Formats: sequence, structure tokens, C-alpha cells
Amino acid sequence: MATDILMPQLGESVTEGTIVKWLKKPGDPVEKYEPICEVSTDKVNAEVPSTVTGKMAEIIVEEGTTVAVGQLICRIAAEGEDVAPAPSPAPAAESAPEATAPAEAAPAAAQPAAAPAKGATKGRFSPAVLRLAEEHNIDLSLLQGTGKGGRITRKDVLAAIEKGIGKAGSAPATPAATPAPAPSPAPTPAAAPAPATAPASPSSGLPSGVVIEEGDIEIPVTNVRKTIAQRMVQSKHEAPHAWTMMEVDVTGLVQLRNKMKDDFKKREGVSLTFMPFFIKAVTDTLKEFPMLNSVWAGDKIILKKRINISIAVATDDALYVPVIHDADEKSILGLAREVHRLADKTRKGKLDLKDLQGGTFTVNNTGSFGSVLSTPIINHPQAAIISFEAIVKRPVVKDGMIAVRDMMNICISLDHRVLDGLICGRFLQRVKERLEAWGPDSQI
Repeated sequence: MATDILMPQLGESVTEGTIVKWLKKPGDPVEKYEPICEVSTDKVNAEVPSTVTGKMAEIIVEEGTTVAVGQLICRIAAEGEDVAPAPSPAPAAESAPEATAPAEAAPAAAQPAAAPAKGATKGRFSPAVLRLAEEHNIDLSLLQGTGKGGRITRKDVLAAIEKGIGKAGSAPATPAATPAPAPSPAPTPAAAPAPATAPASPSSGLPSGVVIEEGDIEIPVTNVRKTIAQRMVQSKHEAPHAWTMMEVDVTGLVQLRNKMKDDFKKREGVSLTFMPFFIKAVTDTLKEFPMLNSVWAGDKIILKKRINISIAVATDDALYVPVIHDADEKSILGLAREVHRLADKTRKGKLDLKDLQGGTFTVNNTGSFGSVLSTPIINHPQAAIISFEAIVKRPVVKDGMIAVRDMMNICISLDHRVLDGLICGRFLQRVKERLEAWGPDSQI
């Protein structure tokens, strides 16, 4: 008998997941614990392993569909068991509306009876399809499903959004089968202002002031992007941000890194970037200023004992903040390995939930893409975030003479409920001193 595989619980607060890609197709052999599909949630991307050894019998949920935790996603047959096509669930429900249509075909072919009443097949839509349709004001009864048994999938709704069809309340005649009379409306052709008003009106479901014009492309918001948006708004709404900046001479650090990077890569197998030095300077300084390693908790402030550094890692379409736990206990080498490991997992979409939890302070390396100044948004509910900007050669006055030095700006955003400018200024000053203390002969 085939084994049902359910959408697993991928975290305490995760209630649903989207099937991003199936790694097996019906008929493929499957080993126990072997990944069978990739799932995306609002927190992580993960692979779902098989709980049994056998053969993929049936894929229930199509790629791009979001389903609740515990919902059936596929069936795996035992070894030696025939892979039965499995009973198709949808057709029975679907035949009802079709049966009535021909019976009433005798009367005049008035309206396209194929258009089922709104919500008539609602029970067969997944929560993701319903939510997406509501967000974009799509009448699902106007769409034609491409899923099994004509089921409307998330891809169908996305296609409708992109093509601008299926809008609720627009013309119910839009569905393809409309034998609508093609009479050329003979009304007065002189109504020139009509096209001018046309583009301004289709603003259903859009914020006021947003107008869709010809050529514009609507991009549905992914779970990850929604989460980023919610967290950023929450942080800016709740935490009164203040900001300050300091200039650092990192000439010695640049000389040290240039001197060691090739041997380091050969010996350790990971690149020696500036990030481990930045994190090291921050963790050592957090021990002097524990107030910055804290959380605002309503009527109290919680000083965190562990120093877990969140690092911002950007991909092409999202920003993730994996965590280096107990970063203060690690050497430059240990930090370099952790930075490499987390960045690699992020870009491959392999982050686990534990990689994203427990951060107490965030380090942001905006200089990696050339920024020289930024005002980062605090990673809620942490009390502060620091940005390391690009290292650039600049003429500076040193010992009464003009010299060319490697200079960098470091910026900190602080939650003014927890921290004030004085303590953050002192914190930045100590980070600066630590970075400027590195030289070509320093030991790491």
C-alpha cells in the first residue's frame, strides 16, 4: 500500500509551504531520507525527505502550489508494489456543473453556462490559490485550470494576473468561450477622451495613486519578500531609529589581508575576506558594551548573554540574515569558515531554520557592493545594527603630511529606546581602534 507523504512542519510558527520543485517524478525509485521535493516557506527553503523506500506513485500537489502543514503532497509505493495511478479525486465534483449544462442546453443559448457560479467550486481551491485570487481581485470562476482534473493552480492565477484577465467584476464575458456578438459598436466615434481615461481606471486592488499602464509588469510577492517587508515595516514602526558614522583607517588590515589571503585559501580552503575581521572587532567590543547586545521587551530591556551575530546575505531576489552562534568564541579562521558556510547555504537556498534563529546583533557588509554610506534598518527586535562600507583609497592628513590611505566608513543604526548616541559613539570608537590595530605583521 502506498505511503502518504505530508507537508512537514518546518519550524514552530510555520503553517504552510510552497512546493518549489519536485526532485522525483512518478515511477522514480526513492530511498528513505532521500530528498523528494524542495519547499519554500516564509522563513527557509528546505528539502523534504522521503520517510520510506519505494517508488514515487503519485504527485498530489503541483509545483508552485502552497499547502498547509500536514496536507498530503504525494504518495510513495512500497518496493515491488505496482504503481497504481491512484484514484483521481477531482472529476467527481467537477462533473456536477457539466451535467446540468447540457440538460438546459435546450433553452436558448443565452449565457455561457460553463461559467460556474462564483464560489461554486471553491472547495477545490487550495488556500494559496484563494489568497492570491483575493489579493489580486481575480474571479476564479473565469479561469480555466490546467491542473489535474481541470483544477485551478497557483500558476493559473499568476498567469491570469500577468495577462490581466479574470478580474472580478470586469466583464464576465472575458472567458475564452464567449460567443459574444461581435457587433461593431456604432456609437459615436468622436469620443477621443476615452483612451485617456482608460488606463487610469484599472486600479482594482491597488493602493490609491498606483495606476497600471500599458507595458507595466505586475510581479506577485513571494513569501520571503512578504516577510522582509513585514519585518522592515515593523522595525521602522516600532523602533525609533538614530544613526551615526565614523571613519576608519584600515590600511594595516588591507596589507595584512593581501599578504595572507593566498596562503590562507590554499591552507584552509576558504577565502580570507574582511568580514571575519569586522565580526571579530564587533564581538570583542560587544563584551565591553553589552547594552548593545540587547533586546527591547516592552517594560524591560533584556541583555543577551550569548553573542550571536546575524550577517546580512543578499541573493538576487531577497535578503537573508543567517546567524553565527557564539561568534565571540571563534577565531578569525572559525569566523571565515562560518561566513563561507552560511553564505553558501543562503545562495543555494539550503538554510535551515536554526541558521536563522537567535541573532542578537547584526553585521552588515554593504561595502561588498561598493556602498560608502548607508543607514541600515535594525533587525527587529535587536537593539542595533552596524554597516561596514567599501574600503577606498583616499588622501588623508597623517602626522602632518598628506598620505594615501585605505579608508572605510562604519555606520550604526540604534534603537533609541534602548541606546543613546554616547554609548554607541564609544562603541564605534572601540570598533575603529580594533580595526586600526591590525597591521601586516599581526597574527591571526
